[in-house]
Amino acid sequence: MNLKDLVAQATAQLTEAGVSFGHGTTNAADEAAWLVLHALGLPLDTGLTDEDKESNRTIAPEEYARVATLLGARISTRKPAAYLTQEAWLQGVPFYVDERVIVPRSLIAELLVDGSIDYWLKESTHHVLDLCTGNGSLGILAAMVYPDVEVTGADISTDALAVARINVDKHQLQERVKLLESDGLKAVPGVFDLVLCNPPYVNAKSMAALPAEYLAEPFIALDGNQAGGSGDGMDFIRTLLADIPSKLSEDGVLVLEIGNEREYFEAAFPELEVVWLETSAGEDQVLLLTRDALARFQQP
Repeated sequence: MNLKDLVAQATAQLTEAGVSFGHGTTNAADEAAWLVLHALGLPLDTGLTDEDKESNRTIAPEEYARVATLLGARISTRKPAAYLTQEAWLQGVPFYVDERVIVPRSLIAELLVDGSIDYWLKESTHHVLDLCTGNGSLGILAAMVYPDVEVTGADISTDALAVARINVDKHQLQERVKLLESDGLKAVPGVFDLVLCNPPYVNAKSMAALPAEYLAEPFIALDGNQAGGSGDGMDFIRTLLADIPSKLSEDGVLVLEIGNEREYFEAAFPELEVVWLETSAGEDQVLLLTRDALARFQQP
């Protein structure tokens, strides 16, 4: 069996097993390629077509065994591939990841790298907050894109912050990316020109229907419902919008990801003046709020 055939076999196995995707890949073929190449220690951009020399080389028995072990773990545990490989990629940048954090996949990363939010930034934009930082990926990308900014990454989870520390050190950004334990904005000092936030926002009904791969992630990073709340997934966001005006500079903006929850967001905040941002997933996943819009907004 050659490499190309092995990836095809792995694709068929993942398809037959009915695993769920969405943690770095969207289909069985891409996930199979990722797992096979990782198991063999090959670059993830290794060519797999008939014209590529590497794809036609014969797989040794010990290599086949390594692939089978990793593929078997993916199917039997239903853990996202990123947990099994301990690596996730966001906008071409590698990040360490394990079960202590949600697998990074925020669409905000696109907006940072392609310059979509630059219009709302100023020459005075120097202080960035990555709230609910998880493994630190958005804050790190912001530091890479904007070399003159200082970033604070905040999270309620000390486990997540430990992973974020690994990534800050990995990318040698210790001098510009600081990490802070905070429940929302409670322990965050200072004022910021740009706040990035991919918060827990999944509503109660959707939480109950999540595939096993998502349930392998920290519950706190997904569930947007507090005890006694409405179940609409907006509880963290309600507190955030109430608290954040005092944390934004005069020209400050908040970039907030809400995934597939636009219906619930608009029902919760019908009077809020929102700028919806275009991403690869459409125009209803990420929004931008100016300080002025937030100051005019009064929650019911």
